[in-house]
Amino acid sequence: MIKVKAPGKLYLAGEYAVVETGYPAILVALNQFVHVSVEESHDYGSIISRQYQEESLYWKRQGNQMIFDNRDNPFHYILSGIKITEQYAQTLGKKMQCYHLKIDSELDSLDGKKYGLGSSAAVTVATVKALCAFYELPVSKDGLFKLAAIAHFEVQGNGSLGDIAASVYGGYIAYHSFDREWLTLARKEYSLNELVKLTWPQLKIELLDPPTDLNLLIGWTGSPASTSQLVDVVGLKKAEKKAKYNLFLKESDACLQKIIAGFHHGSLKEVQEGLQQNHKSLQKMAQFSNLNLETAKLQRLIKIAESFGGVAKSSGAGGGDCGIVALNKVIDPQKVYNKWQAEGIEPLNLKVHYVVD
Repeated sequence: MIKVKAPGKLYLAGEYAVVETGYPAILVALNQFVHVSVEESHDYGSIISRQYQEESLYWKRQGNQMIFDNRDNPFHYILSGIKITEQYAQTLGKKMQCYHLKIDSELDSLDGKKYGLGSSAAVTVATVKALCAFYELPVSKDGLFKLAAIAHFEVQGNGSLGDIAASVYGGYIAYHSFDREWLTLARKEYSLNELVKLTWPQLKIELLDPPTDLNLLIGWTGSPASTSQLVDVVGLKKAEKKAKYNLFLKESDACLQKIIAGFHHGSLKEVQEGLQQNHKSLQKMAQFSNLNLETAKLQRLIKIAESFGGVAKSSGAGGGDCGIVALNKVIDPQKVYNKWQAEGIEPLNLKVHYVVD
């Protein structure tokens, strides 16, 4: 039996801007995982998961229509991961087999709480990784990223794929998004074997070493958010308010360059200053997009962290989910946690996960 795992992630900075080709974000992989096992079967195959089953469907109203959004259902990412990996295996002359695929996720709690740790990306990466091992495919981290990114993109249709990179490479990464329009066209022109070998336009992934005095704190506010739908909202507003959106991109890029420099210099002060600037630029973007980026609990999470000298912001899509804090290690994090808990904010005791080759 083959067993693999892929970590969840959080955005430290650069969310929303990173959906534009070439713009950077910083993500961190965390020590909560999706586990996938594959075992050969001689008669029939199965996909078994305690969490990801088709028993629940979520929908919203658009006028009088019921709209189902498969982008928030991890089961579709599993199926896409299987399809892409098997297509790739066939380009390498592998014979298709039956197997039992078992998935278990730590990224959502047992009582169904969604923490916003990128479960759809992690389950895609773990599925692709497991089947590459099962079919004995020679895949590097770069190749794993490309296969999982294709599988994820063909379900979600938007987003930067930065969460895929975090699950593949681990640790802290600076991620510059590639041209997804190019990928859509390239899928029609190249085989998967060719696509994996190609250089993808403007894709850049850099592993970062954090400042030694950086302590990363994470708090969950209890309000799950749909990344796909929030990215859709901002995508609509960027056409309507082009000048403001372009200014947001410019500000975001400047913040990210400062944070990346802080990592290179080992300077917590630089990282915190860049995060503070990124927080302000995201607030301005939310205002002109009419987006509720920071719920009342996220605002409380941020203010409490700031009272202890930390710099905090929403992580990822916002609208709920997690807040992330850069705090100096000399400060006792338990003091922050106690105040969070008094406000109904759940501290997540997560550590950075580094992927070992």
